[in-house]
Amino acid sequence: MKTDTRLAFSPALGHDLEHRRYSADSGVADGAQPILAFPSMNGRVWDWENFGMVESIRHLIDAGRVTLYVTDGIDWQSWTAEEKPPAERALRHNDFDRYLVDELLPLMRAETGRATVWASGCSMGGFHSSSLFVRHPELVDGLLVISGVYRLSRFIGEYLDPSVVAASPLDYLSGAVDPARLALYRRARIALCVGQGAWEDEMVEDTRAMEAVLASFGIPAVADYWGHDVNHDWPWWAKMLPYHLERLLG
Repeated sequence: MKTDTRLAFSPALGHDLEHRRYSADSGVADGAQPILAFPSMNGRVWDWENFGMVESIRHLIDAGRVTLYVTDGIDWQSWTAEEKPPAERALRHNDFDRYLVDELLPLMRAETGRATVWASGCSMGGFHSSSLFVRHPELVDGLLVISGVYRLSRFIGEYLDPSVVAASPLDYLSGAVDPARLALYRRARIALCVGQGAWEDEMVEDTRAMEAVLASFGIPAVADYWGHDVNHDWPWWAKMLPYHLERLLG
């Protein structure tokens, strides 16, 4: 497996941001599925590597089936920045969305030759991956969320404005969705996985709500609830990731 670390200035964010690419030793393999992964809440670009997530799918990367991109986060500038009003946090998240759509995803498409990517993340990383999917289904046609957060009320209470609704997967999907967008959602491969052990209660609630909304629109998705011994923590996430990724890849 080859690891490339890139640090570049982001016009959308106004500062440097790092991402890492994990590919087969020979480089990006023809036919490899590009996947964009997000760190968990207030996490950093190296967390997926340090907590065993990259190693858990090394066999898929080495075999040329997956090329993994992991982006750094900016949660402390947006949703977890408690000193900022909710509207300001939402606008900063929009900057992050522009970074992804206008800067990182075009790079991924250029390097892999694929018009679309999959997105993945755990906990708050699940929020970011599902937010990217619901906002841009023309760019993201696969979603693997583990112990995901799908709404923003735990960070900003009941505050809603158009930027919050656009960012929040459950709020966005609960509104009217046009047929063309529904068709894009329905083509995607989607898996939602969550444990039922320690620190997972809110994530189980969000996952059940997300499962119900997707089903109400006829959007196929696998919702998988692991046991009451499965906690909200990296060792379990590193088991869930290859289990579901291999199934999504077929």
